[in-house]
Amino acid sequence: MWYIYRMKPFVSGTYKKIHSGEDSEYTSFFPAHVNRPFVVQDQSTIMLLEEATRLLGELNAYSRLVPDIDYFIQMHVKSEAVSSSRIEGTRTEIDEALLPEEEIDPERRDDWREVRNYITAMNWSVEELARLPVSARLMKDAHARLLTGVRGKHKKPGEIRTSQNWIGGSSIRTAHFVPPPHEAIGELLSDWEKCWHNASLNIPILIKIAIMHYQFETIHPFLDGNGRIGRLMITLQLMERKFLMKPVLYISDYFEEHRQSYYDLLDRVRQQNKLEDWVRFFLEGVVMTSTKGKQKFENIIILREHYEQKISTLGRKVPRAKQLLIYLFSQPIISVKDASKAIDVSFRTAGELVTDLTHLGILQEKTGYSRNRLFEMKDYVALFRK
Repeated sequence: MWYIYRMKPFVSGTYKKIHSGEDSEYTSFFPAHVNRPFVVQDQSTIMLLEEATRLLGELNAYSRLVPDIDYFIQMHVKSEAVSSSRIEGTRTEIDEALLPEEEIDPERRDDWREVRNYITAMNWSVEELARLPVSARLMKDAHARLLTGVRGKHKKPGEIRTSQNWIGGSSIRTAHFVPPPHEAIGELLSDWEKCWHNASLNIPILIKIAIMHYQFETIHPFLDGNGRIGRLMITLQLMERKFLMKPVLYISDYFEEHRQSYYDLLDRVRQQNKLEDWVRFFLEGVVMTSTKGKQKFENIIILREHYEQKISTLGRKVPRAKQLLIYLFSQPIISVKDASKAIDVSFRTAGELVTDLTHLGILQEKTGYSRNRLFEMKDYVALFRK
């Protein structure tokens, strides 16, 4: 057995009976504090950590070297928003996330709004990270943006819960999991923050983020949106520690694909103290997601070169056509009006450019309308589909 640190075995916490009234009680889980060293017992965890760190570094290199990267980043953010929201039961696909609200089936607009709020919360949080560290304050502000104006708007957006919540089951007594009562949240979140910013623990960052995610989901500090905020925090933590310069790792895609294992392994930590099993699953997610992310960037570079070769045949229109192409990498479904606004040209000029790109096979008309038509950069969007 190989150790990084020597200490007592990890204990996740305790289950306690809570009396909530006459003849009424339920069992709640009180997680142990995590601001302490962690034992790595299995050599395979070390090997996974090495592989995950290497691949994440290679993925990050693309975000530093690819020209006009911020345009591509928005599609990564949207993809993460779709996957993270889908874990919670939304049905919005990447194509729908790119459309204006009026183009969405009324029965699916609630899901669409939740995805759009996730995009807003992520973009705002990434910008705010330059002024505010990863903290309870940052997560509360992100939570406010996540739930404002959507189905969770009545569940105190931006506020730590002041009542008991639970996961699964028709009532708290039949729940699958009951997080700690609200009176314990303040101390637990303080410990969470201290652990994250405690450099003296000497825990590798990817392992620490895995522990942080487990602990956050166990605390479940909000009435709604805990899963999405917890997964959003992974990206912010990677960026704060300079493992990523841009939000290019969308690990929710891996969690969604292995949803049952995601839930089961979080449960296993609470029930059997199997934290390292969860850590390995998390590291495997970083490995798989980084590998897919690298391949996606390589495909994007190839596709961009292909598009630019086609655009080079447009003569004097080339500069503006390239300008529109760059915009399309962040918003690959547009109208002529959108194009006109994006590159600051007349409606007529924008219409001619859209027509040119359609004839070149870069854009494809997708509505079939004679007016208010939408055009899609289909091959590019396909790179972000499942």
